[in-house]
Amino acid sequence: MLEKEEILLIVYFITVIFLLVIFVVVFFIAFQRRKNKLLKERYEVAQRYQTELANSRIEIQEQTFKNIAWELHDNVGQLLSVANMQLNILKQTVPENFHQQILETKGVIQESVQEIRSLSKVLNNDVVLKNGLLESLQLEMDRFKRLGYLDVSLEIVGDIVPINKASEIIIFRILQEFLSNVLKHAKASNLFVSLDYKEDFLEITATDDGVGFDTSLKTSSSGMETMKSRAALLKASFSVTSKPGDGAKLFLRYNYKNAG
Repeated sequence: MLEKEEILLIVYFITVIFLLVIFVVVFFIAFQRRKNKLLKERYEVAQRYQTELANSRIEIQEQTFKNIAWELHDNVGQLLSVANMQLNILKQTVPENFHQQILETKGVIQESVQEIRSLSKVLNNDVVLKNGLLESLQLEMDRFKRLGYLDVSLEIVGDIVPINKASEIIIFRILQEFLSNVLKHAKASNLFVSLDYKEDFLEITATDDGVGFDTSLKTSSSGMETMKSRAALLKASFSVTSKPGDGAKLFLRYNYKNAG
C-alpha cells in the first residue's frame, strides 16, 4: 500500500494539474471572447465607415441635384422667359406670314419652361421632402407622360402607411434612377410602377417591356451601385432582374421598423 505522504503527493499533483487545466480553459474562453469582441468591434467600425461613406456620397448627390435644380429654375428658366418676351416683341415687327412660326416657337419655349420647372421640383430634395414620396413620384411619371416616349402607370395598393421623410427621399431617388435608366436605355413602350402597402413593409415593383440587359455583365454605369447603396441605407431588400429581350424589373421591400 502507498504511504500517506505518497497519497498526499499524488493528490497534490492531481489538484495542480486540474487547476492548470481549469486555468487554460478559462484563459482560452476569455481569449476567444476578447477576440470575438475585437472582431465584432472591427466589423461594426467597418460598417459605420461604409454607412458614413454612403451617407456622404448621397449628401453630395443631393446637394448636386439641388444646385442643378436652382440653375434650371433660376437661370435656364429665366433665359427662356426672356426669349419668350423677345419673340412677343419680334412678332410686332415682322410680316404677318411669320406670325404662325413665331407662335409655334413660343409654344415650344413655354413647354420647355414647364418641363424645366417640373424637373427642378423632382431634383430639389427640399421640394421632395415637402411633397412626399407619392406626389413626387406622380410628378416624375407625369413628366414622363408629357415627353411621350412611353406609356407609364402607377398603382397604389393597400392603406398608405406614413414613413419618415428621409426614407421617402431615398426610396424616391432609387425609383427615379430606375425610371431614368428606362428612359435612356430600355427602348420600352410601357412602364408600370406598383407600391403595395402591407402591414409590416412597403413592397415596390417597377417593370418595363424594353430590350432588357444581361445583369451578369459589368457596365461603366454607376446607377446600379447608387441604387444598391441607397437601399442598403434603408436596410431594404433590393434587386433588379432582367435578361436581353425581356425588359427589366426592380424590386424593393422596405420594412417600416427600419425607419430611422
